[in-house]
Amino acid sequence: MDKIDKIFDSFAEKSLFKDKKVLQSQYTPETISHRDEQIEAIASILAPALRGERGSNLFVYGKTGTGKTLSVQYVCNKLLNKLKESGAGELKIAYINCKSKKTSDTEYRILAELIKELGGSVPATGLPTTDVYSKFVDLVDNENKLVLIILDEIDWAVKKISDDFIYTLTRLNSELKKAQISIIGISNRLDFLDNLDPRVRSSLGEEEILFPPYNALQLQEILKARAEKAFSEGVLEEGVIAKCAAFAAREHGDARRALDLLRVAGEIAEREGCKKIKLEHIDAANDKIEKDKVIAAVESVPKQFQLVLAAIVELEEKKEKEGKIYTGDVYNCYQEICKKTKNEILTQRRISDIIGEFDMLGIINATEISKGRYGKTREIKLMLSQDIKERAVEILKKTLEI
Repeated sequence: MDKIDKIFDSFAEKSLFKDKKVLQSQYTPETISHRDEQIEAIASILAPALRGERGSNLFVYGKTGTGKTLSVQYVCNKLLNKLKESGAGELKIAYINCKSKKTSDTEYRILAELIKELGGSVPATGLPTTDVYSKFVDLVDNENKLVLIILDEIDWAVKKISDDFIYTLTRLNSELKKAQISIIGISNRLDFLDNLDPRVRSSLGEEEILFPPYNALQLQEILKARAEKAFSEGVLEEGVIAKCAAFAAREHGDARRALDLLRVAGEIAEREGCKKIKLEHIDAANDKIEKDKVIAAVESVPKQFQLVLAAIVELEEKKEKEGKIYTGDVYNCYQEICKKTKNEILTQRRISDIIGEFDMLGIINATEISKGRYGKTREIKLMLSQDIKERAVEILKKTLEI
């Protein structure tokens, strides 16, 4: 018990943190640095709401941590405040994150979540999707108002369902008698619109705004401003902010990653009883975040992704006996696992796309190789350390019941 008391006493003493929430993703700063151009563009597109007019549909895209969602929500809050001051009209905003398991599995769940955001309710399951759609239309069209639907990480919903539901939403205004709907789609995928049906692309992408990555100097400015509010004075060793910024700049200018690094480094330093956050704490934080990111990805990806990963893991364990792993091997093993677990078997092309997604996430390395007249394939290597692989296997066994 003495050791536990010592841990609690050390945390009860002066903390390295002054206000930790400033470094967390849900924190909304008073100003958003280095995004003036994008914020002004969003404001111009949404401004017609001040005259009771529907704005264009908007597609916002850029890499993770480039301020897309933050900027959209910032402008929406400003717009709501302006409407409240002027009394010009009513605007309802429905925001959903399509990566969330509770919303993106089916069109039913997306519509149910939108209904909930707009103040209604439907059962979690049990109704025909057409009935839920009708309820959504009735709820939206009950009075003269503008409705803004924000679909964050919209690519996840399209991946799990199809792009039909987006087309349905973008065409809703032709059915509405009183209300009007605008849609903002947000995606980390720079090529997302390219892969949509042309009708959906033209409807959703009436206006497009690209958020470029932050460079190292911009990240340093963002971190410095947040660190002044987040930490007690003098606890950051010289060079810590620069190192965080350099790590994040290497990760496509991801400000969220930079803030996470700084926060986790502070937590590690506190646990060690250090009076300062040092450069080595950034390295330790980077290792921890990498591990947590992989585990979170394994837990959150759709079941079909988990089935493919389970096949790769199984083949990796047999590799010493059977040699290299190729795309065809993964598909064969995936089919066997689907049969055992009574899951739908997707086409080889779809599984090839999922392998590409895992390659992008860094969970595997998929190298394209030529087999001469037999065409091309990909050699696949699992890129997980032993401890992460063990944790991933536990998650897959539990979720897939294998």
